[in-house]
Amino acid sequence: MRRALLALALLWAAPVAARGQEHGLRDKISQLFIFGPGEDPLFLAGSAGVNNPASIRAHGNHFIPSAAGQNGGLISFLVNAISVNVSNLPIGATSGGETFRFEAGVPVRTSTSAGPIFAERAQTMGRGRALVGIGRNTLRFTSLRGVPLSNNELFFTHQNVDFDGCSQQQGADCKQMGVPNLENDIMQFRLNLDLSIDVTTVYATYGVFDNLDVAVVLPFVNARMHGQSDAQIIPFGGPTAAHFFSGTPTNPVLSASRTVDGSAFGIGDIAVRAKLLVRDAPGASLALLGQARFATGAENDLLGSGAFAARGLAILSARIKNFSPHGNVGYVYRAGATQNSAVLATGGFDHLIANGVTLAADLVSEFQVGRSKLTLPLPVHYDAPFQRTVVPTSIPDTRDDIVNGSFGFKFLAPGGFTIVTNALVPLNRDGLRSNLILTGAVEFGF
Repeated sequence: MRRALLALALLWAAPVAARGQEHGLRDKISQLFIFGPGEDPLFLAGSAGVNNPASIRAHGNHFIPSAAGQNGGLISFLVNAISVNVSNLPIGATSGGETFRFEAGVPVRTSTSAGPIFAERAQTMGRGRALVGIGRNTLRFTSLRGVPLSNNELFFTHQNVDFDGCSQQQGADCKQMGVPNLENDIMQFRLNLDLSIDVTTVYATYGVFDNLDVAVVLPFVNARMHGQSDAQIIPFGGPTAAHFFSGTPTNPVLSASRTVDGSAFGIGDIAVRAKLLVRDAPGASLALLGQARFATGAENDLLGSGAFAARGLAILSARIKNFSPHGNVGYVYRAGATQNSAVLATGGFDHLIANGVTLAADLVSEFQVGRSKLTLPLPVHYDAPFQRTVVPTSIPDTRDDIVNGSFGFKFLAPGGFTIVTNALVPLNRDGLRSNLILTGAVEFGF
């Protein structure tokens, strides 16, 4: 049996062979803003060309992040927002199936249904009982804070240039944004990003005592990305151009495109958890769950968070014949510099609707603690030749609260096996979201 489960895990977890990459997927996202081999993001190779006068070559660096901090902040936000959200995908329950306790050496069933899917119930497995399983989550990200990833519009602004003698030369204060006049040039981007993730999870739970379960969760992550960026320089005016991707000041090329593809496969962030049944009564039960999630996945390949996380839950569940409502309330601490901790709240039920068939439905949510550590650059205000404001992105500066609806079934099969199917649907649009997360799993209890 162990060999069969191991073979099944390897077959399911490896749809593609693991392959090394010269650049991680985080780097691939950053490359969408590079239009010169080996150069900085937003570097203008055309303006910096050696055949141009020195006065033109200097313009090649006026949009790069080190010169215009707003631009660097926008690129950093996009890369970090995608990385953080990908690595915090939810882990389902690991204590499904029938649960027991021993009375005078005789096992007594403590549950009627096979339990929830993306929630926890208070009942524990029972001393000496075990459950092993393999599950797969499949999703494709479609939006970031409600803005489609397939059509994300960005605006990069020019460095605010000031040098000795600038104000005298221009006849205006060069500390103002828009002086010299070429500071009004803008680089417009349209970003199309297609990011798909498959997470295959191998897990095992063991009942140490009647009231204590321990579990380990080993995820394998397969990430695939295709991205395209289309950039357009919008000059403010003048017979010649100072900023261009290629060509000459009198015959400039003001548009450019970049396409990148990448994939990665490997172990994600491993989690260990323990559940303690505090009170078990015929009407209602109370348990506490603690989980530690370790940064074992490669952060640069979007396989892991790059930081430790810990979760604590209070679990209350009841039994009314074949109907079992439950509620989970807790907190997740995330140590990452760009990751927020969150308050967790889940409520729903699992119901034995037929012999061997359990319906599970839940509202699964997490609410961000504090102001988002993912900071967007502020709008850029121009003073000359007239006052106006350029908003760098249509992505809103909002909280990343996550609310999902979970709906699925568990089917008891002969020989102690359980088949799990589930759909996770977003009920709001904060954070990086997929329109649908599909889950399938096979569990074996013994």
